[in-house]
Amino acid sequence: MNKKPLILGIETSCDETAASLISENEQGIPIILSNIISSQTEVHKEFGGVVPELAARSHLQKIDWIVQKALDESGKKIDEIDAVAATAGPGLVVCLSVGLSFGKTFANLIKKPFIAVNHLEGHALSPKINSALNYPYLFLLISGGHSQFLNVKGLGNYKRLGTTIDDALGEAFDKTAKLLGIEFPGGPKIEVFADKGNPERYKLPKPIINRGGCNLSFAGLKTAILKISKKIKTEQDKFDLAASFQKTIIEILYKKTKIAFLEFEKQNNLKKKIFVVAGGVAANKKIRSMLINLCKEKNYESIFPPLELCGDNAAMIGMVGLEKFRLNQFSDLNYPAKPRWPLDEKASFLKGAGVKL
Repeated sequence: MNKKPLILGIETSCDETAASLISENEQGIPIILSNIISSQTEVHKEFGGVVPELAARSHLQKIDWIVQKALDESGKKIDEIDAVAATAGPGLVVCLSVGLSFGKTFANLIKKPFIAVNHLEGHALSPKINSALNYPYLFLLISGGHSQFLNVKGLGNYKRLGTTIDDALGEAFDKTAKLLGIEFPGGPKIEVFADKGNPERYKLPKPIINRGGCNLSFAGLKTAILKISKKIKTEQDKFDLAASFQKTIIEILYKKTKIAFLEFEKQNNLKKKIFVVAGGVAANKKIRSMLINLCKEKNYESIFPPLELCGDNAAMIGMVGLEKFRLNQFSDLNYPAKPRWPLDEKASFLKGAGVKL
C-alpha cells in the first residue's frame, strides 16, 4: 500500500493559533487527523476587537504547543510529515509572520517542502475535506474580514464575481453587536438576540440592493444601526434591532446570491450547479437555512463546511497544502507574508476582496 501524503497545516492570520495534520483515505478524499484551534477571545475582550501586537505575542507564546498537540492527537511522528503548509496571507502582517516563520523553519529542519497558502483559498477548498467536490463551483465567503462571490474553476483559478465595497459581513455583525452592548466577539451572539426579537420592528436600509451586480455594501446599514442604537431603552429594543438587522442581511444575501447564480451560469458550461458557502458567518443558522432553500429553488447543490471549519482553522490550510503537494507546487523559504492577497489577482482591489482588517 502506497503511503498517503501527510501535511502539517499552520494558521495564524488573525486571532486564532491553529495547527492540523491532514492526509487522505484510500479513495483519495482528504481526512483530518487532528485540528487544534486556540482562540484569543480573552486576550482581546477588554479592547472590543483584535489588537495586532497582542495577537502576534499570543501566537508566539502558543505555536510550539499547538503544533505539538496537533502531532500528538494525530498519532503521527515528525518524520512522517511530507510537507508543511502555512498561511502567508491575507491577514495581519505581524500575525502572519509568526506562523509563516515557524512553518518555514519547521520544514527546513525536517528537510521537507514548504507550501505558502492563501487563507482565502483555504476557505474556498475547505468543503473538499471529507467530501468529493468537483470544479467549477460558485463560492460565497462571508467572514469577519471578507465577503465575496467567486467562480472557483480549479486550484489557483478564481474569478471574482462580486465583493463588498466597504465593510465585510462579519465586521457588520461584530460592530452591530458592539452597539448593542454585546461583549467581544459579539457577531455570533446576534443570532441569539435575534431569536428573541421582532424582525419587523425596524426598517433598515439595504445598500446597493438594486445596483452593482452581486457586489455588497454594509457601511450604510451599520450607520443606521448606530443611529437607532442611541435611542434604545430596553432589552426588548435590543432584541428587536438584532432581529431586524439579521432579517435585512438575509434579504440582501438572497437577492445578491440570485444575481451571482446568473453570472456564474453565464461563465460556465454546467452539468451540475454547486454552491459552496464558508467563513464564520456561514455558521449563522438563519442565513444557512435561507441559502439552502434558495439553492433548492434554483436547482443548486448547497455545500457548507462543518461548523468547526467555518471559521479560521488550520485544517483548511493543510487541505490546500495537500492539493499543492500532489502537484509539486512548493514555495521558497523566502516567501513573504502578504497582508493583501486576493484570489483573483486581476480583479480591482476592494476592501473585502483580499485584506483582513
